[in-house]
Amino acid sequence: MIKINFLLFIIAGFLLSDCNNASTNTENGATPAMEKQLRDAIAKYPDSVLLTENLIQYFRDNSNFEQAILETDKAIQKDTANDRLWDIKATLHFQNKDTANAIQALVKAISIDPQPAYAISLGLTYAQTKNVKALVLADALLKDTLAKAAKEALFIKGFYYSYKGEYQNAISFFDACLAIDYKNIDAYKEKAICQYNLKNYKEAIQSLEKALALQSTFDEAYYWMGRCYEKLGDKKEAITNYQNAIQIDPEYAEAKDALVKLGGN
Repeated sequence: MIKINFLLFIIAGFLLSDCNNASTNTENGATPAMEKQLRDAIAKYPDSVLLTENLIQYFRDNSNFEQAILETDKAIQKDTANDRLWDIKATLHFQNKDTANAIQALVKAISIDPQPAYAISLGLTYAQTKNVKALVLADALLKDTLAKAAKEALFIKGFYYSYKGEYQNAISFFDACLAIDYKNIDAYKEKAICQYNLKNYKEAIQSLEKALALQSTFDEAYYWMGRCYEKLGDKKEAITNYQNAIQIDPEYAEAKDALVKLGGN
């Protein structure tokens, strides 16, 4: 596994102190069959990390993030140096809209094993909070040739400037990312969002069309195309694109709301 020693040194400069998260779970009634099956298996094989991860995933699939985090914390208490568990915890916190604890868990994972994947996740999370540390991590990834994460680092920079509202600057980094990997559909989407915010709706549509040419089931691209066409006053095309997004993801709330407002539902 690739080690990035200087990256660890950089992150050590802004390590966050760990907090003990108190969480309780009161079970009412009978334990669901799947949960019972998983817990019985863990009781039989208590050292199986895979079984523990399956239990965590069970709660995650049911959007019970608090319980999933509790189970992860239990596993971490048994193996505090397991970077994968800290990464899982970070993902759960992020999905539970707890960015601060997600960052904390990622920093811990990197302190154990400073691998590029963790640094990329942390950089993206910092970017969404407009934290300049996103740029520090991006520069560290760019300087480390072993990481082979130049396109990810450029994407992080674009993401950061997009959240900062510096859309033209962000576009330049998304373009640099696409110059390395023209198949990066997320870079096309984020570039299109910046173009949308700059009111360059036709250019945004062109970026989204490139993404859809690479992946025709990219629901977010259809959603943003709908928004662009709506701004251009083309109600019919807007409705069609919102419908396409919902067809791919029936639970796409933003697309459903937009469709209702246009009377297309």
